[in-house]
Formats: sequence, C-alpha cells, structure tokens
Amino acid sequence: MVRGFYLRFGEGVSEEANRRALALAEALLRAPPPGLLDAVPAYGVLYLEYDPRRLSRGRLLRLLKGLPQERAEEGRVVEIPVRYDGEDLPEVASRLGLSLEAVKALHQKPLYRVYALGFTPGFPFLAEVEPALRLPRKPHPRPRVPAHAVAVAGVQTGIYPLPSPGGWNLLGTSLVAVYDPHRETPFLLRPGDRVRFLEAEGPTPPEPRPLELLPEEPRLPALLVEEPGLLDLVVDGGRFLGGHLGLARSGPLDAPSARLANRLVGNGEGAPLLEFAYKGPVLTALRDLVAAFAGYGFVALLEGEEIPPGQSFLWPRGKTLRFRPRGPGVRGYLAVAGGLEVRPFLGSASPDLRGRIGRPLRAGDLLGLEALRPVRPGRAFPQRPLPEAFCLRLLPGPQFAGEAFRALCSGPFRVARADRVGVELSGPEVPGGEGLSEPTPLGGVQVPPSGRPLVLLADKGSLGGYAKPALVDPRDLWLLGQVRPGVEIRFTSGYNRE
Repeated sequence: MVRGFYLRFGEGVSEEANRRALALAEALLRAPPPGLLDAVPAYGVLYLEYDPRRLSRGRLLRLLKGLPQERAEEGRVVEIPVRYDGEDLPEVASRLGLSLEAVKALHQKPLYRVYALGFTPGFPFLAEVEPALRLPRKPHPRPRVPAHAVAVAGVQTGIYPLPSPGGWNLLGTSLVAVYDPHRETPFLLRPGDRVRFLEAEGPTPPEPRPLELLPEEPRLPALLVEEPGLLDLVVDGGRFLGGHLGLARSGPLDAPSARLANRLVGNGEGAPLLEFAYKGPVLTALRDLVAAFAGYGFVALLEGEEIPPGQSFLWPRGKTLRFRPRGPGVRGYLAVAGGLEVRPFLGSASPDLRGRIGRPLRAGDLLGLEALRPVRPGRAFPQRPLPEAFCLRLLPGPQFAGEAFRALCSGPFRVARADRVGVELSGPEVPGGEGLSEPTPLGGVQVPPSGRPLVLLADKGSLGGYAKPALVDPRDLWLLGQVRPGVEIRFTSGYNRE
C-alpha cells in the first residue's frame, strides 16, 4: 500500500524554498523511518511517500517537526560543454524572433542552479532560463528524445541523460554524460550544484551501457532460459528512497500476484522472482525446484501438463516449463523456493530499464537461487479473479480540478498504450496543462495540454510537469498491470466530497 503527500515551502522558482526542501529530504534520507518509501524534493516542494501499514501520516508529520529546520548547503560549480545542434533550435529562434547565435548566447548566460534530479536517473532540472528564451513544452511529448539532449521548457533547462519520451524544446547536445550507472559516482550533478553551459564542438558521448544485475556464474544454477518472452524481468519489491536521484520505483506491476507467488513457495514478500508479460518464456530446470505461478492471461505447462495458478508444484530437473496465453490479463509471476540470485543496485535487484539498470532475459541466460530452501510442493491459495470490467476508483490529485475530474469519470476510455511506465488512454478529452516540474505520485493521472491522460505506473519518471488532476486509488493499481491495448476502462469517484 502506498500513500503520499506534498510539503510546499514556496511557489515558483525560489532558492530559499528549494534549500528548505532539500535540507528536509537530506535529513530524512540520512535516517529514514521504517515505512518511509520515498522523499523527493523539487523546486519548493517535497513529496513524501509512505506505507500506512508501517508508518502513519500523523507519526511522519511528528517526525518532521522534530527535524532541524536547516537550509541545504550550496554545491559545486560544474561547466557543461554543449554542441548547439538541437532539432528544435531553428524553430525556437523563429518563434522568439531571435537569431541562432542570440538563442545560444541567452542559454549560456545564466549560472543555473540544480533544483532537482528526476524524470529519468540523473536528469537535472536547472533554472532560471532568461525570460527572452522561455517557451512552453510541446503540446504532447515526443516518443523519443536522444541521450544527452539539452533542452528548455519555460523557466527550466535540463539534460536528457538517456533516450526517453519528452516534451521539452531541444537546443543541443551535452558533450559529457551526466549519468552512467557504471561509474563509481553515477550522477555527475546533485541538487544544489550550479551549472554553466559553454558552447563547444566534439563527439557525442556514448549512451550508457546497461548495468548487468544477473550474475554471470550463479552460485546455485537453477534455470536455463531456452526462449525469452516479450519482456521477462527479475524483480523484487522495488527500489525505495531513490526518487531524489530520478530512479524509478520498479518492482512488480501486479504486486498482489507477485506476493502470492512468493508466499506459495515460502519466500519473503519481496524476494526476487520473474515477471513476464504478453508472452511467457520457455525455461528448463537445472535442479529439482519447488515453484509457483500467479497472475493472469497465461496457463503454465510443465512438459505439457497444465499447472493451475495459485498452487506450488515440483519442477524436476531437466523438465521444461512453458506459458500459453489464455484468458484476460497480460502479466504473470513465477517464483522458486529460495528466490532468484540478483545483484542489487542502490538497494534493489529490480531493473530500471530507462536508467539502463538491468535488462530483460535473453536466450541462454542462467538463473540461480539466492538460497536453498527446503519446501514441500502442493501449497495452494485462491487468486482473486480479474473483474469483467475495469472500473477504477479515483482520488483527487495534486492539481485537482473539478472539470478534469468529472471528465475522467465521464468515460469510457480505451487503453491506447500500456507498459511499465504507464497506461495511456483515449476517450473523452480531459482538461490538462503544464507547470513547474514536481514529484509524480504512483498512480497519478497525468494530463498534458493535448488532453490525453496517462496513468503513471512503477517505471514512471520521478518528476514531471504536466497536470495531475487525479490519482488512481492504490487498492486498484494492480489492475493496470493486467490491461492490454484496446481494453475499456472506466473511472469512478473514490472520495467523499463532504
């Protein structure tokens, strides 16, 4: 269960408010209380996410009052060389009535402050852009912005560390990588640093290579990947307390199914297991295993014999397990007793695919056990059925607006795209907008000016600047892990207006 709230120390771009937000985040992250899931600062706001089963909102607020009210210290001054060759540079100059040289000079003039890292790992939110250079974001994000792109949006400028969707105006290319998970210090910049851009020529840095999380030689070899599915990932409970660096939460999209699979084989709730979607892998056991499958949209076949979901089973050495699509749903989870062996990165074995941390499984991969756990097969627990119609409860979002909330509840919507980042919807137009980038809550319904909602899921960016008039109730988020394109979704109000 996830809950969250915002602390606002000021409006707009305020160094004083940002220092207060950073200081409070740093104090919390030095000694996080059990149940705190994230503390993400940005500009004059701090977003706190917590598990209400372990940490009540009241107790968290009392802890905050006891922390010293300090201001974060200033950081370093870092010079970033830029080759001004951005795709939008001519259009920016034309719209502003400036020459290309004037645009470049205006962009290099300020000594920018790093107000936050977010959106993707290491993406620096820098301000303030000169007033003559300010333009709004694109009406709808591009599907792909190249790595190292330097861009502007309103009062902000920033650097895309990795290829990703994005709606900012592209001016050029950074000639240094601001993020690389292979470096001893992956993040070149930190909040509180200052940045000066300098025009330069030179080669574009290579894109960061994926950081391998699977051990090359497992200690206890258990599974051979004969054929991969469409997206097979080893996930644990998720990467917590990393949002201030721009890291995704990751973890399972359908957390109840993942918990059920682990419970069936006697593993802890967040033990690493396999998540797959749309098409499952073909796996051969390298030793006798006790395993369990949970989820929807598949039937498991062990040497042709059907294995029902919600039941642990003996998987003998040398036998092959396949998954055949069947019924509603798209995502399944396979757990083995003892858990899967994975190397953690900043506290989690889950991949952050946009951050080049981990990767999907490939043919020939060997998966090992984290530990030998003697468990008897045959344990069974009922799996809740998928509803015939996807109807999700909505709560007010950070930019709650009655008109947008009513439009979302007017439905129906259809799923235009669904992945681990989010579920994009088509249907009634929803009033949207943009503003200063701020932390994005899990389940936030993000609506850009184009009016097409996107529900943010586990691999979302940690910061974003589009309006979020609503949140999907945390109790219903698991359903979005099981929707496919074309499925109809309806929203209903999940809060009492009184």
